[in-house]
Amino acid sequence: MSLNMKKELAALEKMTVGRLQERYVEVFGEPVRSRHRQYLIRRIAWRLQANAEGGLSERARRRADELANIADVRVTPPRAARVERDEPSLAAKAARVHVAADPRLPHVGSQITRKHKGRTVTVTVLVDGFEYEGERYRSLSAVAKAVTGSHINGFRFFGLEGRA
Repeated sequence: MSLNMKKELAALEKMTVGRLQERYVEVFGEPVRSRHRQYLIRRIAWRLQANAEGGLSERARRRADELANIADVRVTPPRAARVERDEPSLAAKAARVHVAADPRLPHVGSQITRKHKGRTVTVTVLVDGFEYEGERYRSLSAVAKAVTGSHINGFRFFGLEGRA
């Protein structure tokens, strides 16, 4: 590794995340959404070394192309495509809901109640989740979020935390 390359890599370690994102754009020619410092450093360092010393051999590239199937790499669809696709019905979503039996939960059919901001919140325990105001939820945390508007641990919200 040349002395110049060592200086470049050492300089990356001293950069702020904002500056690393700018450097990423300079090196790759496209913006990055990540703010993970080590990830940015490693990606930029790899590209700088590949540019300076040559990337993969042609044989390695062909083999990588054989192994990589771009359809398998993407786990979630692009944001624009996500909206255009048909959303499954609420009934279909509810049918897929499965909650493992937790010893902190009362038996199926029981109701959990709690006072919150002057009103009584009542949740029914179902085999495959919870029901609150006629809607099914996958977890108590989802119910607590629907009630409060912010994320909170469902067991803590309903006072079931210490039970076992």
